[in-house]
Amino acid sequence: HGGTVMSVAFGADGQRLAFGSGFGDKTIKLWDTATGACVQTLEGHSGGVNSVAFAADGQRLASGSWDKTIKLWDTATGACLQTLEGYRDKVSSVAFAVYGQRLASGSRDKTIKLWDTATG
Repeated sequence: HGGTVMSVAFGADGQRLAFGSGFGDKTIKLWDTATGACVQTLEGHSGGVNSVAFAADGQRLASGSWDKTIKLWDTATGACLQTLEGYRDKVSSVAFAVYGQRLASGSRDKTIKLWDTATG
């Protein structure tokens, strides 16, 4: 990473790690835990990445950023599937529900939101 690592999350299978970086490069990197190799770099936030969380199936990753958005990523392709907006300040925390359709997030604006990831 070119910036401070702000968040780390294991995939449920333990085979991948996600690292979210701060203002240096504003990216998320996915690492293979067996080889120690970076297998994917996710780019799209315009601010530092404060929080990352895998869905239980490992197929999606959520990221919360200083840019006041949450992005949902396809971990196989690296594509941004959805951008969730609605905060007035940085997103400080994201967490998937066990079954992965619901996402909770918190912000510096002192609010918590629950999202349906199928509908936004």
